[in-house]
Amino acid sequence: MRPRHLSRRVLLAGGAAALTACSASGPPQPPAKAPDSPETLLLKELIADKERTIALYSSLIAGGAEKLGPFRDRHQAHLNELRKHVTATASATASSSPSSTASPKVSLSKLRDLERKAAALRARQLAGVSPGVAQLIASIGACEAAHAVALPGSL
Repeated sequence: MRPRHLSRRVLLAGGAAALTACSASGPPQPPAKAPDSPETLLLKELIADKERTIALYSSLIAGGAEKLGPFRDRHQAHLNELRKHVTATASATASSSPSSTASPKVSLSKLRDLERKAAALRARQLAGVSPGVAQLIASIGACEAAHAVALPGSL
């Protein structure tokens, strides 16, 4: 079999491309950061929601409702698990301990309503995510639904 010979046109085009690449001014630029995937954006949204929920529980607990501690602790466990699914750089913006000064007018009925709405939203968030993330979101929704029912009637 005979080796292929390149035409003059191909050689000139290749040489011009090589010269252009070599004459670029300045240091090479790092590649642009790819935008977050829809799943990562959802996880970040869930992390922010959990931080707000924990802050609401914390404000009631700080006001003397210590029996809400286990509810808040379960939300903290959810938050910890969600953070594992987001890269270190993405979760670096999330605070490690949520603020307990979220809303001055927090009540059990508001918490119950928040839990109910969050649980209802979880089923719609399952579409298009990986099986592991879908299982996590479904489990969180089940826990939130249980909270809506199990929260005490009064403090």
